[in-house]
Amino acid sequence: MADNTKNWHSMSVEDTSEAFEVDRSEGLSDEQAETNLEQYGANKLPEKEEESKFIKFLKHFNDILIFILLVAAVIKALLGYYIDMSVIILVAVINASIGYFQESKAEQALEGIKNMLSLEANVLRGGKKKKVDADQVVPGDVVYLTAGDKIPADLRIIQADNLKTEEAALTGESTSTEKSVDPLEEDAVLGDRFNMAFSGTSVTSGSGAGIVVATGAETEIGKINESISEVEDLKTPLMKQTDRFGKQVAVFIVIASALLYAFGFFVRDYEAVELLLSIIGLAVAAIPEGLPAIISIILALGVQNMAKRKAIVRNLPSVETLGAVSVICSDKTGTLTKNEMTVTSVMTKEDEYDVSGTGYSPEGEIKKGDQAVSLTEEGQLNDLLKIMKTCNDADLQEEDGTWSINGEPTEGCLLTLAEKADADVPRHEVLSKIPFDSEYKYMAVLIEEDGERYIYVKGAPDRLFDMAEEGENDFDRQLWEDKMKERTTKGERVLAAGIKKVDASKDKVEHEDLDGGVTFVGMTGIIDPPREEAIKAIEECKKAGIQVKMITGDHKDTAMAIGEQMGIGDGTNGLEGRELDRMDDEELSEAILEYDVFARTSPENKLRLVKALQEHDQISAMTGDGVNDAPALKRADIGVAMGIKGTEVAKESSQMVLVDDNFETIVGAVEEGRRVYANLKKTILFILPTNGAQSFLIMASILLGFQMPLEPIQILWINMVIAITVSLALAFEPLEEGAMNRSPRPVKTPLLTPYYIFRIAFVSLLIGGGTLLYSQTTLGTDVDQAYLNSVVLQTVVIMQMFHLFNTRNEIGFAFDRNFFKNKVAFIVSGVLIALQAFILYVPFMNTAFGTVPLGFEYWLIPIGLGLAVFTLIEIEKSISRRIIMRRNQ
Repeated sequence: MADNTKNWHSMSVEDTSEAFEVDRSEGLSDEQAETNLEQYGANKLPEKEEESKFIKFLKHFNDILIFILLVAAVIKALLGYYIDMSVIILVAVINASIGYFQESKAEQALEGIKNMLSLEANVLRGGKKKKVDADQVVPGDVVYLTAGDKIPADLRIIQADNLKTEEAALTGESTSTEKSVDPLEEDAVLGDRFNMAFSGTSVTSGSGAGIVVATGAETEIGKINESISEVEDLKTPLMKQTDRFGKQVAVFIVIASALLYAFGFFVRDYEAVELLLSIIGLAVAAIPEGLPAIISIILALGVQNMAKRKAIVRNLPSVETLGAVSVICSDKTGTLTKNEMTVTSVMTKEDEYDVSGTGYSPEGEIKKGDQAVSLTEEGQLNDLLKIMKTCNDADLQEEDGTWSINGEPTEGCLLTLAEKADADVPRHEVLSKIPFDSEYKYMAVLIEEDGERYIYVKGAPDRLFDMAEEGENDFDRQLWEDKMKERTTKGERVLAAGIKKVDASKDKVEHEDLDGGVTFVGMTGIIDPPREEAIKAIEECKKAGIQVKMITGDHKDTAMAIGEQMGIGDGTNGLEGRELDRMDDEELSEAILEYDVFARTSPENKLRLVKALQEHDQISAMTGDGVNDAPALKRADIGVAMGIKGTEVAKESSQMVLVDDNFETIVGAVEEGRRVYANLKKTILFILPTNGAQSFLIMASILLGFQMPLEPIQILWINMVIAITVSLALAFEPLEEGAMNRSPRPVKTPLLTPYYIFRIAFVSLLIGGGTLLYSQTTLGTDVDQAYLNSVVLQTVVIMQMFHLFNTRNEIGFAFDRNFFKNKVAFIVSGVLIALQAFILYVPFMNTAFGTVPLGFEYWLIPIGLGLAVFTLIEIEKSISRRIIMRRNQ
């Protein structure tokens, strides 16, 4: 039997038939089909094992700090403190629940691919044509294809009658691919395998037949499916940083707890159980329990804001990753360009014209210089438009304000061109037609106008040049070839038009009719136009220090020309997929930095390029809309799929979907990502001093032999209330001025910079030291435990509330012009005061948390201390600001 690793495109039809022992006129016998089905398996993709929802929920407990918290809960239970245990477990469950419910839906890329596969196939079995379920198609089957069919498996074409397939989702090509039967070079890339038809693509016109050479997982779409499932999910920069931070905190807790326990037991003679409870309090105090919850909430708010800006983010951490993106690897077709062929230039013997407007919408003008032309004064232009409109099998249609074409994109754009004229261009009735075929590269129609009959011909310029040389004495071929080259070097596809007057009695057009007498009328330059807004977006990316690279399946010349127009590359340097295939990983690692345009790329090329960028510590985003983009979309730090024209596979493999298919939306998403990251950092700068202050209070009390200032359950109250109320205000802080004119932060930037560490320690000492000094001097050393705990809890919370307004501006002056803009900061401060009253004055809260009601003075004194802390931190910020400015000079 056949070897599925063979390059079938380089083999002849006869050799392919022999490899599968199939007679092309008879097809496989039923016995052969059954044998092949057993050998190769059903023509379907492997099923993906899904984790249960419960397992996914449990994964949110997989954090070293949560483990420490749960150990503390177990110890509390063993000692009989069941309320404390319940609260600790409740906090852990709340954190896991927030993470679980904010998580995006389970990966559905494989399901998206399955939906692309054909349901039935028309095969030849035992000399008879029959329809079979697509999953019963086997290697060696002869499959018949007609317009509209979805191709059930990878085929080696053995018959092609004007056969064209639409492969944009697989190869990135913006136009249909014409198929042939001749063998090709062995190194032909996927997009150039004109004698192959691929599973999941569709037939746009013509008919043909092919021998199945691969089914299921062995097809090109199956290989992509396998690539998707093999691509590892990467952690975002923030997740990596918080993981490292969690491990550092865990090490600190274990070491500090052990040392303090030894000191308290051997030096201070604390009772063992009492000391253990104090150490548990230290562990709980040091763990920022509320941080995972507030990070999830801030990211979720970022997701909502991005949705308003037409960017749907599929998982929360991706919001923050967008702020760190340093390279965007963009597909061309449908992403940077409209994926709508457009005529941009027209050349006749008399003049050259520019055409405005893009896409299939007939909005725009035909201009000579800066002036719109009148069709009645431009005879040859009028002739050319009549030829292009009549010698055409496409239809232009409008629905709900959206224009589209039914037929070939290159023919559809010619209809749009005719509609842009200032007068009606007739579409004559076709009396006879020669359909387009790659063998002769033209289409011709016979029409009648004003009692005269003419042949209109449209096709490849070189074929029209041959006809014109035979038909015109003054035809200047070199002139027209120069004009053609000028257009093709700009990435345009050129079509030419000609006309021939024939006898009025002629009723059928033949190829021989075009051997002489054809008058060359002109040419059109066609391009898949760049999106105007994408050009602007690329400029914005450059200002923000973000590189843009084009990775496309299109031809190199077209890619470089489009890239130069958009500000990507220099228009002369680019690499093709076959060149990338010959490079080892080290060479590719150098090439990704040197080149900005990569053409005729395969899915494997795109995946390798993304990996090469990541090896250089670049945070990469990959945009795309096709199945061929899916592995790279999944591997990239941020995969960005197109919402309108993107395949389901691309969407499900990505982390973000652009609702409007607008590259410009990415810039807005990056801006939001930078705002979210800045606010997350401010949140950490705000929350950690709470943990630091409480840890200081407990350590100082053990070292000095004081009463325990807080119970673990009270520490949990402070940590969760501070995190989920007051710190939430920081999520609404606006983007700092100039943030989009700075380069992305380096990937190895630590979560806590030296200044952050200093600031956290400084504020922790201010709040913790101030609270300890106040409680000891005011209450003394021999006071009711519940009373002491209540005073300390109240003081820490109120002082931290004032610290919020320091943190809203990292090192800038707190009372700036944005001070009153964030109204949420004032609202949550009011909520915090209400919650404090709740825990102090509601009896069942007193019982649950071990608190007692306090007098009015225990509100006023903490407020005074809070104002003092606020002032001292502002002085520190002013000094730090001057030092930083001096260093940057």
